[in-house]
Amino acid sequence: MSIAEWIEKREIEGFPTFSYDEVRDNFPTLNKSSVTNELCRLNKKKRIQSVHKGFYTAVPLSFKEKGIVPPYNYIGQLMRHLNRPYYISLLSAGVLNGAAHQRPQRMSVTTILPRISLSKDYNPSLVWNYRKEIPNEFLLETNSDTGIILYSNPELTAIDLVQYNNQIGGLSVASTIIEELSEKLNFEKYDEKIIKITTFPTLQRLGYILEEVLDKPELAGSLYKILQSDIKKLKYRPLSTEKSSDCSVKNAKWEILVNKEIEIDEW
Repeated sequence: MSIAEWIEKREIEGFPTFSYDEVRDNFPTLNKSSVTNELCRLNKKKRIQSVHKGFYTAVPLSFKEKGIVPPYNYIGQLMRHLNRPYYISLLSAGVLNGAAHQRPQRMSVTTILPRISLSKDYNPSLVWNYRKEIPNEFLLETNSDTGIILYSNPELTAIDLVQYNNQIGGLSVASTIIEELSEKLNFEKYDEKIIKITTFPTLQRLGYILEEVLDKPELAGSLYKILQSDIKKLKYRPLSTEKSSDCSVKNAKWEILVNKEIEIDEW
């Protein structure tokens, strides 16, 4: 059996991904150079795609023309290979939660520190983000063509969009997605657990956006109630960390220095 035949057999059996080490283990008579050359040949023929250093996926016929497999097809297997907890996050999670206004070109994936080392030929389809811990209680599951994948629920997605808004184009983009998610948000369900997965400045900004920008007083009120449990940690924070807050208007309830105008995209 050749390497190409071995890959095809795996694909038929429902295991389209594999590592370089797995190939070496299954073809012990081939030297390192022979294995590397064959994988490079198959990659050039768009039969396989290198999705991370030392990790590959077979390219189904439906994607052979471009030779690029959507990350949804392999992200679960890749993260198991890396032995990292993860979840699909930010705009990518927004889409999975039903917010279709912003469809990202790349998939955002959140995992734990330390940072994943990237080679010069890193996969441009993936954007990495990091947390100290993954809040499993705030994750949802869905099925891909190759298995279960994890993504942030509406509450964690809204929080991440505000906390990491600089990665998605700013607070206006974040607010547009949060508005789409608003009917699914239920902060009361998690109560003070919300505080443990983010920062007070993030929750202050999110609360301000919900109340003053999106006109969602009930959602904002449930979040404000949670913050009251540790009110001493509140202090004035700028709405945008990328602009000066000098001479900003003060929002007393959320203790926000309003130094940026947020505009919601209209459909």
